[in-house]
Amino acid sequence: METPDFIEKPTILVVDDTPDNLSLISGILRDAYKVKIASGGEKALEIASSAKPPDLILLDVKMPDMDGYEVCRRLKQNPATSGIPVIFISAKNEENDELSGFILGAVDYIAKPVCPSIVLARVKTHLALTAALKELEKQNAVLAENVRLREDIEKMTTHDLKAPLTAFVNIPEMLIRDTGLNSSQKEMLAVLSKSADRMLEMINRSLDLCQMEKGTYKLISVPVNMVKLVYQVFNQSCRQAQLKEIKCSLVFNGKPASQEDNVEFNGEEFMFFSMLSNLVKNAIEASPVNSEVVVSLFDSPFPGISIKNQGAIPA
Repeated sequence: METPDFIEKPTILVVDDTPDNLSLISGILRDAYKVKIASGGEKALEIASSAKPPDLILLDVKMPDMDGYEVCRRLKQNPATSGIPVIFISAKNEENDELSGFILGAVDYIAKPVCPSIVLARVKTHLALTAALKELEKQNAVLAENVRLREDIEKMTTHDLKAPLTAFVNIPEMLIRDTGLNSSQKEMLAVLSKSADRMLEMINRSLDLCQMEKGTYKLISVPVNMVKLVYQVFNQSCRQAQLKEIKCSLVFNGKPASQEDNVEFNGEEFMFFSMLSNLVKNAIEASPVNSEVVVSLFDSPFPGISIKNQGAIPA
């Protein structure tokens, strides 16, 4: 297994007090990896802590001055070297010996005499696992930063948009009280005021949506008059519907529902409104000219809402 010249080879540190073992294992690895060697624990710790640390360490257990277990313990105690995967190599094959290595943080154990194919396979596997873990940690860090930035933007947006939108709410209400306006003009201003109210509510609830995505939102369910809510959606979408000569209708349990009817579903009004607004908007956009969009409410066998149009609602 050879690595192309333009790709930097991973570095493997081989630690063993026996020159023949260092030569044997280095020879197995040299074609595919950069190999560094250390004949004792202190030298191994020095290389591991250098400016260019190894990507993986093959560590002999039985060494005279400092055994492999102590080397591994020190590696894992040092934040700079704790992430380097360690594979023990030893003639010992007792279960307790392997367990001791895993408790100290080793990722694998290879018994002597070593088999070249096994050494190469274990090294390749643990390098790949370490690379995948580092990539996952990097992605998690990016996601965490994106969430933080989004929350900061949400907070700034909430603060900066509320003041001008408040004027959109108040000014139409002042104009409606002007007796010089006819009923049609007042109705249009009322729709504008209501839309501004909805925008303010959406801004106030935008942080709630972030909490939902993080799974920290606490839903407060209350009775919601769905008939009133659907007609509010119709009023919001009336201009879009008029341009295509589309009629919007509401039925409850198969019968036409008037604006005076009261059909209550338990839930959160803002979420209901957002959901219905998007669905009705999509239905109108997908419907042919001079057709009908029907919103149906039903309470048996369970409360539900359906939307029917003559075109396919886009996903």
